[in-house]
Amino acid sequence: MPWDYRLAKQAFKNLKKFPNKEQGKIYATLEEMKGNPFLGDIKLMQGEENLYRRRTGNYRIYFRPVKSLHVLDIPLIERKHG
Repeated sequence: MPWDYRLAKQAFKNLKKFPNKEQGKIYATLEEMKGNPFLGDIKLMQGEENLYRRRTGNYRIYFRPVKSLHVLDIPLIERKHG
């Protein structure tokens, strides 16, 4: 069963600020995550409950899988600094 994703208001707001080329890459990664959200450069974030980070170039997609609904809640997408 494929997954779906829900972008939080902050994640969507940040995404719209990124260059179009980068937005395209991030949307491609989100579509890829629908098949299996745990493939790729994934890391469980310490100190957070059920929060993962997927790296996409210089950007980070943070997500919480809701397994019962097969949905990825995405609270934040940001550009890595430093």
